[in-house]
Amino acid sequence: MMRLSIKDCDLRLTLDCIVSFISITKITLSISAPASTSKMASVSLPSIALSATRSFEDKCKDKTKSGCLFRSAFFGKEKHLSMKTQSHGRVTMAVATNTSRFDNITMAPPDPILGVSDAFKADTSEMKLNLGVGAYRTEELKPYVLKVVKKAENLMLERGENKEYLPIEGLAAFNKATAELLFGADNPILHQQRVATIQGLSGTGSLRVAAALIERYFPGAQVLISSPTWGNHKNIFNDARVPWSEYRYYDPKTVGLDYKGMIADIKAAPEGSFVLLHGCAHNPTGIDPTLEQWEKIADAIQEKNHIPFFDVAYQGFASGSLDEDASSVRLFAARGMELLVAQSFSKNLGLYAERVGAINVLCSSADAAVRVKSQLKRIARPMYSNPPVHGARIVANVVGNPDFFNEWKEEMEMMAGRIKSMRQKLYDNLSAKDKSGKDWSFVLKQIGMFSFTGLNKAQSDNMTDKWHVYMTKDGRITLAGLSAAKCEYLADAIIDSYHNVS
Repeated sequence: MMRLSIKDCDLRLTLDCIVSFISITKITLSISAPASTSKMASVSLPSIALSATRSFEDKCKDKTKSGCLFRSAFFGKEKHLSMKTQSHGRVTMAVATNTSRFDNITMAPPDPILGVSDAFKADTSEMKLNLGVGAYRTEELKPYVLKVVKKAENLMLERGENKEYLPIEGLAAFNKATAELLFGADNPILHQQRVATIQGLSGTGSLRVAAALIERYFPGAQVLISSPTWGNHKNIFNDARVPWSEYRYYDPKTVGLDYKGMIADIKAAPEGSFVLLHGCAHNPTGIDPTLEQWEKIADAIQEKNHIPFFDVAYQGFASGSLDEDASSVRLFAARGMELLVAQSFSKNLGLYAERVGAINVLCSSADAAVRVKSQLKRIARPMYSNPPVHGARIVANVVGNPDFFNEWKEEMEMMAGRIKSMRQKLYDNLSAKDKSGKDWSFVLKQIGMFSFTGLNKAQSDNMTDKWHVYMTKDGRITLAGLSAAKCEYLADAIIDSYHNVS
């Protein structure tokens, strides 16, 4: 509601000034008499259309020439209308308008990953294929709920567990299970209580809590991020006001790892930087260092007194082995290095919507771990207070029950195996159909649910516009969303886009 005041001006002049505006608003006039009287009248005018030959603005400009001062919120930033004449009446108007305090807020750009699904849904083509979002699909391209997850949920129902708030740090049984999965149940660092673990809102939320810890207790320290990386990494650190820079990772000439460039950039970074590493199945490239290369990367990080920061979103989902996919983290931990690890159970247990994950900080002492955990909780409290319980109980039940745990490992092997078969089938079709002699073997060398095709933005646009294949504009495709029946079609689309679009 906006209040306009008109002093010493007769009612006819007032009505004449607002004749064009009155047709779309409801105006209430409170008329006060001169000081010599004590009477006040209130006049309510309905929203009726009055004809006018000139605009509201022109009329009011004319009136100001006759001795009335006009200020208006309708044509500028002023929110007061004042008019003066020789009479002694006073008119006050309360005017309802459509203006908003939020008019200065601009439209945010669409999310580059989640927006792919929106575009896919709007496409009516029978040949459309969604290879944008990182979620597992069956051969029929349907979402998959793990059988062991259903069993764990049934067990929860049988127990009649309540929905009370969790502590800030989350479910204790989950925190124990997730740390053991990551470092190994028999790892001495767990027995020494050197790991501070709190449950987070999947990988994204866990990364965000860690970013806040860096901003608060390592002021000015920068985070080194691979080029390219998962699209949300930069958003997370920007939002936490943590400076970041990139290190070389992807080599477009080989569609492989730029190992020398990566080492050189790590060594060139300011001492004490945080180095964000993908524990396995690098997103978006699917290119991982070898164990020997991981050793050299650890050497470079230790040499510069950097702090490793792992993002582990695909443990067990990349190779099919929980231990193999955690080998990089365990290698660094065995060297006695302090480090951070964000975890997610969205992919390996299919708990996408449950938002279950953790942030782990490996410290040099148990005392340091206690203090770090207290600050992680302090950060989480005003951010989301405490985490959800449902997904955490699923994880705790699956890991804590030997039968469930073995069944889970079998299902992970099945999912990882299907993705590997799609990778092989796509390579076979590309090699058979492309007569140019191009080497497509990089498809087989990559690992996990993603493949970095090497297609540029224009070529990726052709994939969507001509072939109805939806993918991110950096050339990443999700092999977990591919079926054997669609492999040949996808190969045709890639070959056409690569050779016929520059």
